[in-house]
Amino acid sequence: MQLDVTHERNRMADRGWFDAGAFFAALDGQREARGLMWKNVAEQAKVSQSTLTRLAQGKRPDVDSLAALVDWAGLRADDFVVRVHGKPEGDSVAVISTYLRADRNLTPEAADAMEKVVKATYQVLRGA
Repeated sequence: MQLDVTHERNRMADRGWFDAGAFFAALDGQREARGLMWKNVAEQAKVSQSTLTRLAQGKRPDVDSLAALVDWAGLRADDFVVRVHGKPEGDSVAVISTYLRADRNLTPEAADAMEKVVKATYQVLRGA
C-alpha cells in the first residue's frame, strides 16, 4: 500500500493533492478522543462504513463524505490539501505546535514536551 501512496504523491508532485492519510489520522484522533468505534463514527457522520474502510486504506473520500466527515470532526478540509506553491517548508511543525497548545487535554508543560519531541523527530526524519 505504501508504494501506491508514494507513487501517487510522485505523480502529483507538480500540483496540489489531498493527504488522505493525514485526514484519516485526524479522524482517528477525534474518534479516540470521543471514545467511539468506527461504526459509531459512520453512524454519527452519516457516511458508510465502507467509506471509512477506504480511508483507512489510504484512498480519498468522495466530496459528500469529505464534507460530512469534516463537519462531524470539526476539521477544515483545506488543512489536508498539500500545496506545491504557497506554504513554506517546515510549516507543518508550526501547525502541529498550534494544535498541541490549543488542546484542552494537555497542560502547557505537556504541550511543550510534545512540541519538543515533534521538532526533534522532524529534524531527524527530514535529514533521512
